[in-house]
Amino acid sequence: MKKIIKYSSVALLGMLGFSACQRDLLNPSPQTSISDASAFSTLGRIQSQVLSLYGALKSGAFYGGRYVIYGDIKGEDFINETSNLVTGSDVWAENCTNSATAVTGLWAQAYYTINCCNVFIDGMNSGGTTVSGAALAANYIAEAKLIRALSYYSLLQFYARPYADGSGSKPGVPLRLTGIKGSGYSNLARSTVAQVYTQILADLNDAETGLPLTYSSAYNNTTRAHRNTAIALKTRVYLSMQNYASVITEANKIVGQTTAPFSATSGVAHALQANIGNVFVAPYTTTESIFSMPMTTTSGDYPGTQNQVGYYFSPTATNGGTGNGEYSLNASGIIADAGWTSTDKRRLFIKQSGSGATLKNWSIKFPTGNPYTDYIPVIRYSEVLLNLAEARVRSLNTVDAQAVALLNAVRNRSDASTTYTTGSFATSTALVNAILNERRIEFLGEGLRVNDLMRLLQTIPAKGTAPSKASTDVGYIWPISSSELALNSLMTDN
Repeated sequence: MKKIIKYSSVALLGMLGFSACQRDLLNPSPQTSISDASAFSTLGRIQSQVLSLYGALKSGAFYGGRYVIYGDIKGEDFINETSNLVTGSDVWAENCTNSATAVTGLWAQAYYTINCCNVFIDGMNSGGTTVSGAALAANYIAEAKLIRALSYYSLLQFYARPYADGSGSKPGVPLRLTGIKGSGYSNLARSTVAQVYTQILADLNDAETGLPLTYSSAYNNTTRAHRNTAIALKTRVYLSMQNYASVITEANKIVGQTTAPFSATSGVAHALQANIGNVFVAPYTTTESIFSMPMTTTSGDYPGTQNQVGYYFSPTATNGGTGNGEYSLNASGIIADAGWTSTDKRRLFIKQSGSGATLKNWSIKFPTGNPYTDYIPVIRYSEVLLNLAEARVRSLNTVDAQAVALLNAVRNRSDASTTYTTGSFATSTALVNAILNERRIEFLGEGLRVNDLMRLLQTIPAKGTAPSKASTDVGYIWPISSSELALNSLMTDN
């Protein structure tokens, strides 16, 4: 009998940290897999599989670690310190090969997550909905579709040309939408970038309709998808497509005011924290945290060796940190920006070690040491505000007052000494540049930098010994995983 959705009961106990009554409901049977015949036979088994989808997404090889790390070290704000290929020195140096750890590992985990979602959706459509009832089935399928959409979006950011290059006409990735339970289903040609984005948006639109407005706890509102999660992610997707009108449409659903203070007026009541430091300390479940990957000390429920964000970015214990000092902050990067004032609270996420010629700066945004249980943010409300600000300026081609107010909301909560007015910007381009700069400061170490560069077809600047990469250069995007090329005879390389 075929087997699907493998997991352990121990991993699921810690996977999402539910309350005691929810743990009793959602614990799977103490077995390593469930057969095709019984996987969707009880509500408890269905609910356990929903949790396993989040477990696949938050793997250290994906959103629990490496996807976020690669999104920063490929950019210009970090310097490699160890020359370790296992921890991405080739990603930083812009010379990844088809068989590189980063290239094969991220591809494999993203498609594993996608396949888990596909198998789950297929199972619900073929009998699970009868067991759970239509309302719960709609919620659960919507969660699976959001995770699938996020996984496909993530693949496009590294393995495909940006949408702006040919309006999505370039090769994307294979669009697998049916669950694979055995061999013989590997061959599938690449869909175009536009086709993959169309599917991503279809999944997110379905998710918006099917997801609950809220959950009963701040924990679930942060760690499980709800309606505003889908809307927030759509603002990121449309921004990557340079569809600024749609960014505005989506963002307006959860940015309830045209002037500060901005907050969501329906669904989860998202708002900025008065102190950004609150976002990155326990319990990690603020209203700013739209979607985060939770971690616990339970074995198998944290990112694992050499996958942890803190391991990469925090200095060693000798230098006052909790990590391995893999990547320091580039002294010529965003930390050197004169507009990032010394009293800005986000400067508290930077730690110095050494002095003189040995002086280095490190990111300590994720400070908890081994086993590295800091939650990893997927998307925060501050990003939605800045997505809307940028989209308004680009769409209206003017120094827009609301865009300035949105920029101020993010800047002022950390730097009360800086307040912009429309008179601060001579042109709309100057305002866009200020918003992009604010993104570099606000999301330093959260994996957004290279996405911002590439969606605009900008050159990835040189840093240290690593060369710059223009959008026309070989290596601007990664090659395709050697494993995919070996198994899929219809696959073509970049």
